[in-house]
Amino acid sequence: MPTLKNPPSVWTDGTLSLLTQGYAWLPDQMRTSADGTVRTRLLGRRTVALRGPEAVAFFYDEQHVQRRAALPDPVLDTLFGQGAVHTLDGLAHRVRKGMFMALLEDGKGVEALREHVLLRWREAVDRWRDHPQETVVLFDEAARVLALAVCDWTGVPLVDADDGGELARDCVAMVDGFATAGPRHLRARHARKRREQAFARLIVRVREQQEAAPDGSALDVVARHRDADGSVLDPHLAAVELLNIIRPTVAIAWYVTFAAHALHRWPEHRGPLRGDVSGHLATGFAHEVRRFYPFAPFVGGLAARDLEWHGETVPAGTLLLLDLYGQHHDAQWWDHPYRFDPHRYGSDESLRHLVPQGGGDAAVGHRCPGEDITVTLLAALVTELAGLDVTVPDQDLTIPLSRMPTLPRSGFRFRLA
Repeated sequence: MPTLKNPPSVWTDGTLSLLTQGYAWLPDQMRTSADGTVRTRLLGRRTVALRGPEAVAFFYDEQHVQRRAALPDPVLDTLFGQGAVHTLDGLAHRVRKGMFMALLEDGKGVEALREHVLLRWREAVDRWRDHPQETVVLFDEAARVLALAVCDWTGVPLVDADDGGELARDCVAMVDGFATAGPRHLRARHARKRREQAFARLIVRVREQQEAAPDGSALDVVARHRDADGSVLDPHLAAVELLNIIRPTVAIAWYVTFAAHALHRWPEHRGPLRGDVSGHLATGFAHEVRRFYPFAPFVGGLAARDLEWHGETVPAGTLLLLDLYGQHHDAQWWDHPYRFDPHRYGSDESLRHLVPQGGGDAAVGHRCPGEDITVTLLAALVTELAGLDVTVPDQDLTIPLSRMPTLPRSGFRFRLA
């Protein structure tokens, strides 16, 4: 067994601290580390946490870190789904991920989704204008808009009784309950099971030509996809991957709500965003929301073999964490990291340390293939939000770091002025 500078017997289990401190846990651990590396245990498993550009390159090298068996069942049973692309490595991962990447080729898929989102958003705004005295809960409305739009784009039909709200609530539940125990976690499990069963039945109907899937749509592509072994996806697994397109799109509602919080806190950005014909400022604003506000605290994987990190041997099977939230607030890589500044993104170099959805090459590695979707949709909705004249009533806009994922406590409520 390789030796460690800090033997496991002196590593304390940080599980309880993580559950109580949330986003602050790993940055706090990093501050007390002499060498910028945290050694701990999570659920009893030996864990090493890293941060920084060198750590990103190290972590996203498939020779170093593997995802197979890295994600615990509670996360798979709520957030990603059993057998999802997130659990694969090597050729199997590249072929499965190619299914997702094909939907985004040449940016046309992203632009089409953007148009669907804007259409559904403007329908919602018209509805709010018809009832000007009603208070809008932005998080709920944004989730519904995104659910409707992504169904339009993927070709997934909604049942007549669902106006997008039911699907939105299920997708929100999956994200909200993956990192906790108790009722939130149970809601997430039930929501995932319900949607996987419904989508599996849909996949079967499409394959048996009982349900039409628009050519080239996500529903069509997932139903026809063949894995590295040449086999089509089992209907349940196809449902998992279809949901892995829809769920993260609905989850952009978290960022939209944070964007409204930023516009309320720093209203001087509203005017420039309204006149932002090029979209550069809106894109910078979207990047800054993803950096400044807490969403994913870290990502994890298993050491694929015995590794060395800064002179220390890390045995195969060790859980490795990449500290995302801490990296985005580290003065070593960001000037005034606790200042919200959408103008800091003027070049590709300025994006080098921004990793809210992972690092490396999305085409071949484990970086989220939907990052372009997130940035594009968020930038579009930031512009729409800046163009609204609203009144924001008194409410609790605090964002508790102890809760993962977190959100302004009120969901951000407003009325059209």
